[in-house]
Amino acid sequence: MKYINQSDQLNQPDGGLGIVLVNLGTPDAPTTVAVRRYLAEFLSDPRVVAIPKLIWQIILHGVVLRVRPKRKAEDYKRIWTEDGAPLLAISRRQQAAMTEILNSRMQGSVHVALAMRYGNPSIASVLQELRRKNVQRLLVFPLYPQYSATTTASIFDAVTGELQGWRWIPEVRFIQRYHDHPDYIRVLSESIRNYRQQAGEARRLLFSFHGIPEDYYQAGDPYPDECHATANRVVEQLGLDREQWHLAFQSRFGAQEWVKPYTMETLKQWGAEGIESVQVVCPAFSADCLETLEEIAMENRDAFLQAGGKSYAYIPALNDTPEHMNMLADLICRHASGWPEAEPSPEDRH
Repeated sequence: MKYINQSDQLNQPDGGLGIVLVNLGTPDAPTTVAVRRYLAEFLSDPRVVAIPKLIWQIILHGVVLRVRPKRKAEDYKRIWTEDGAPLLAISRRQQAAMTEILNSRMQGSVHVALAMRYGNPSIASVLQELRRKNVQRLLVFPLYPQYSATTTASIFDAVTGELQGWRWIPEVRFIQRYHDHPDYIRVLSESIRNYRQQAGEARRLLFSFHGIPEDYYQAGDPYPDECHATANRVVEQLGLDREQWHLAFQSRFGAQEWVKPYTMETLKQWGAEGIESVQVVCPAFSADCLETLEEIAMENRDAFLQAGGKSYAYIPALNDTPEHMNMLADLICRHASGWPEAEPSPEDRH
């Protein structure tokens, strides 16, 4: 293995704490070429698609990347803004807010960086930037409330994969999940309650979580259970009875069976059954993105109304609201508290 030469930083002063906020990612532009590049990276991750590599690469490059990028590029165009992809724009605002909050709360140098698991800014480039700042402690925060091997563990793979090439590595901590943290449940519940107080309560509240294949769940991925735990705790806070809410899973890809029930089929069934009004919230997403703004707020809305529904609304993600940012900052401070002062980088004895 070829190691990165770090001798030039060994005698630099302690660069403090590096905090890396990580989300999924987005294409650089709403074009077929950019989406193909993004999907090639995303769908080549064995954490995401657990099919034998040789077989999947033939399918991916022979079929999927020939068809899907053009269609998904059109979807991205529907939500693209002057600031670019909503996920990246919102994430940058989250980074800015977190920088302000943490620098007011924590002593010493704090560097808040933003990385995307796929696309830009990449995890590797962000870690290299923090290395140049000589951070002694590194806190990685995947912005996924519920743990899944397809998301949180994939970020762990990317972080450790980059660090394997470093001669000296900082002390590393990793926030694994916060799906049932009381503060998260409180902020999420208040967001839903406030929306419904202003817009009125629909007959049904649907919690729509991003899905995973059923066999991933059977193999031990706890994600669906954590989704149910989140929804159940929020429902308790809102005081809803069982007829007022439901949970489903969205964003199915491919022919295999995913965890059920499916969001699209649920909404179509409700429309056909005469459920006239629905509000949908997506607690697995800490920032609005293609899956919420296009899939849920547009595509699924159309399906519900065409099936007979009358009123449909998407409740926005927590995004960069002050309540959300302060809650995430509290989580970071709890993980960082009690972290001893870092020892200086060891001198290279070789």
